[in-house]
Amino acid sequence: QVQLVESGGGLVQAGGSLRLSCAASGRTFSSFVMGWFRQAPGKEREFVTAITWSGGSTYYANSVKGRFTISRDNAKNTVYLQMNSLKSEDTAVYYCAVDPVVGGLSRIPTAQYEYDYWGQGTQVTVSS
Repeated sequence: QVQLVESGGGLVQAGGSLRLSCAASGRTFSSFVMGWFRQAPGKEREFVTAITWSGGSTYYANSVKGRFTISRDNAKNTVYLQMNSLKSEDTAVYYCAVDPVVGGLSRIPTAQYEYDYWGQGTQVTVSS
């Protein structure tokens, strides 16, 4: 099993910044993708961004491109989400997730079902 623990959420004014962290522990994989999703009240959970552990390739949803940056620290088994220029529509519970990659990676996964392990989520609230 893999345990994922998110932290760093909170209340911030529009235009401000937050950095989320997701620390992974437990079972290890030789190759995997770590992603961030978010779910706003009354809405479906949506993909935000993801990063490959081996090569550092990233992919972003259009809604956050240019404002959010995903990064990783392999030594700490931690992935980060730097969120700048926050908007009220960024308000959501943010989840990190892991997709163990088997047999190579042709694209970075963006669908929930492609991720096997999930954290408990951290609330981000952006006040306007």
